[in-house]
Amino acid sequence: MNSAEGSAALAQRLSDLREGGGWPGRHITQAELAEAFGISVPSISSWENQAAVPPRRRLEAYATFFATERSVAEIPYRLIGYDQLTPEELTRRGALLRELVGLRDNVQTGASAATTTTPFTGSPWQFTADQNITIVGSELPVRLKAKLPNADPGDPDFVDLYKYADLDAMLELHGHVRAANPNSDVYVRTPAELEPDHYTSHLILLGGVDWNFVTKDLLDRVELPVRQLARPDVDNPGGFEVGEGERVKLFAPKVRKVGDRVTLLEDVALFYRAPNPFNEKRTVTICNGMFGRGTYGVVRALTDARFRDRNAKYLGDRFSGVNQFSIISSVQIVAGRVLTPDWTKPKYNLHEWPVTE
Repeated sequence: MNSAEGSAALAQRLSDLREGGGWPGRHITQAELAEAFGISVPSISSWENQAAVPPRRRLEAYATFFATERSVAEIPYRLIGYDQLTPEELTRRGALLRELVGLRDNVQTGASAATTTTPFTGSPWQFTADQNITIVGSELPVRLKAKLPNADPGDPDFVDLYKYADLDAMLELHGHVRAANPNSDVYVRTPAELEPDHYTSHLILLGGVDWNFVTKDLLDRVELPVRQLARPDVDNPGGFEVGEGERVKLFAPKVRKVGDRVTLLEDVALFYRAPNPFNEKRTVTICNGMFGRGTYGVVRALTDARFRDRNAKYLGDRFSGVNQFSIISSVQIVAGRVLTPDWTKPKYNLHEWPVTE
């Protein structure tokens, strides 16, 4: 079975499950399934129309959901906990998961020859000439933009760039990407400003799931065993989760609170590089801290003249032969200043994926 046939078979099976194949006579809408999974409707749609291949953890959700009719016993529908399934339901879940993973493996095997291996051999910000590059910066919420004096379009001193949440990271990165790719068009956009052609270019995403919905959507589509927890407020700074069940490990920022003042001592940040799920001949890169300083720090890891070459060499050596990888690193903050992480030092690397021998 080639990649196209495998993709069609998997997409058809997922659609069939939802439209009655899971339980005869019961039709489930994409919106209902997306709500139960806690993901976007476009993600469900993309898996059924062959625009993307669901990561394994989403196939596990399908298998669990369709293993028991208790999933649809109440509205809204819900995903039953794995530890709450009966022996019979676990048997059904296992059989369905093996089937879905087998279909997915057919897609991955057929596509392997067309997928690039090592994402870069020199500068991670240098791409093939004449290929468009889009930097997607998180957008400040309206409540925060309202506090800025020149963020109102009606102000004579209006500054359009004040809409971006990670200005320091974006300006740092834009200069390096432009310098490394003089023959390519480099666009800077907020998530809401993206056009279809931007999605299929080389995508560089700044910021996380709180203010950049493209980052959230991409993380739902790719095979990455890392989950970012939302940051409701500085008293609950969230973090990155790795693992399942009792083996879940949380990497969280370190803060100090004195009275009402919260000081960030150490952020955690994700660097992720993989083929673009919307166009496998392009790449997607995520630079994402729990706070803006973490995003800036992980960008600086590959732009800072003192560290970029050694960090790039480390990535090239460490992940040679793989087409996607990630690092969760600590970003130290001293006297309010961001210190560039040195990835050749294990103390900065909190988690690396995949594990290679």
